[in-house]
Amino acid sequence: MPFRPQRLALAPSLLSADFAALGDAVRSAEEGGADALHLDVMDGHFVPNITFGPALVRAVRARTKLPLDVHLMIDEPLRYLDAFHSAGGDTLVFHVESRDPAPEVVRAARRLGAGVGAAIRPDTALGALAPVIADVDQVLVMSVNPGFSGQKFLPEVLPKMRAARAELSRLGTGAYLSADGGINAETGGLAAAAGATFFVCGNSVYGEGSVRDNLSRLRAAVEEGARRAVP
Repeated sequence: MPFRPQRLALAPSLLSADFAALGDAVRSAEEGGADALHLDVMDGHFVPNITFGPALVRAVRARTKLPLDVHLMIDEPLRYLDAFHSAGGDTLVFHVESRDPAPEVVRAARRLGAGVGAAIRPDTALGALAPVIADVDQVLVMSVNPGFSGQKFLPEVLPKMRAARAELSRLGTGAYLSADGGINAETGGLAAAAGATFFVCGNSVYGEGSVRDNLSRLRAAVEEGARRAVP
């Protein structure tokens, strides 16, 4: 069943965790109050980096009951949907800039019974989502250029987030709006005020301090930001 968060949701990104202690990173996120886990899949073509495959998703799935948000930064999402869903991915998020037609990707994910999200890069117009925005569970507006962790949040995406929130509200789909890239207590609050409801958080969770304290600080910030959001 597709993941539909019942509150503002925090999804620590395992790309920022210590790969030598990934099981500990999963456990600390779950015990610290995370709502989901985010896994960045990169193929070395759509973006220059190479990261996780289905085997790692399967290993994470075996260690947690948290929903797994699998971000497919790959050229050919249609080719790999089944593999990542079978490995335990709950929501498969693809980029509309990929080679495969977005409506076909959504239909294929639905046939598998997976949740599906559509993502856009910071420089992609919101209109690129038009063919599928009414049919997805998640809309992801990237707040960094995809490919590497540790980048700074791009504030110029905030108007696009607000526009995405307005369109989702107009459509009444129930899809959630995700912010991914440079999310910390400050920028997470800004994204929440712009209408985001799902926050991918990497270095701000797995950096200095305890994962529990970092998640608590971030949750307080996004909840405060959401109170400033324009209905």
